[in-house]
Amino acid sequence: MNKSPSLITHRLIEVFRAVMLTGHVTRAAELLHTSQPTVSRELARLEQVLGFALFERVRGRLQPTVRALALREEVERSFVGLERIAATASGLREFAQGRLELACLPALTHALLPAALASFAAQWPQASVSLTPLESPMLEAALTEQRFDLGLTEQREAPRGTTLAPLFQADEVAVLPAGHPLAQRERLRLEDFAHHPFVSLAPGDPYRQQIDALFTQASVPRQLRLETASAVSVCALVREGLGLAIVNPLTALAMAGEGSGLVMRPLAVSIAFQVAVVCPALRAEHPLRAPLLAALQDAARQAQAQLQAA
Repeated sequence: MNKSPSLITHRLIEVFRAVMLTGHVTRAAELLHTSQPTVSRELARLEQVLGFALFERVRGRLQPTVRALALREEVERSFVGLERIAATASGLREFAQGRLELACLPALTHALLPAALASFAAQWPQASVSLTPLESPMLEAALTEQRFDLGLTEQREAPRGTTLAPLFQADEVAVLPAGHPLAQRERLRLEDFAHHPFVSLAPGDPYRQQIDALFTQASVPRQLRLETASAVSVCALVREGLGLAIVNPLTALAMAGEGSGLVMRPLAVSIAFQVAVVCPALRAEHPLRAPLLAALQDAARQAQAQLQAA
């Protein structure tokens, strides 16, 4: 009679593996939570299906044949694969391996986000976050298209197809090279910048436009020598002594401090700065979004406390 491998069932292989692991039918039955006669019967059935003996009895114990040892190698590979699948499924169930897609302005990859992601990673060490920096208005367009699970923007109105909630609010601050005479003052007026070299953001930046308008209205002349696209590069240029600047407080906090060569001072005039969280309205909520939001809120509170203490 022809033997057909298709008659081999997972249960028969499970019985074979248990006998191989324990070397005894009774202990294999205990491992499988079944009876010894059932194990013996299913083992005999497997040998019948295979068409060859798997064990020889030696002094009351089952001794595996060479064919049984070769079969065991393949069986173990299969069981390792199943165990990996089970572990992966468990990870997905706990959202430990879920990849969360986050978009933000480039400046926030240097400030606020690092602290938030460090806190998030401590809680979800196996989680994966994809961080994509995008300039406005490309950022808002991508959020409208539901391409990300979460977004951080400086806009005050929600992009179409999203919801928006404020995360961080503070005033812009002045940054100066360490040792600059104006660093002795606790707060800087617009008049204090008169005739000093000034490092500006790019002409199209809305904060650049607002800052320029304030200096124009106050009739305060500056030496506009340098301009650059990001607050991080503004601070780097100021640190090298190339001028003074006004930037957002998060970048200033991240780059200023003892030994950094850069100092931060509040302004006598208010230039409001806001970071808001944007969530897609049509994309399914990612299971990791809530804990990441909590980490962002904690980081925002810590930044507020640092600003008040500075």
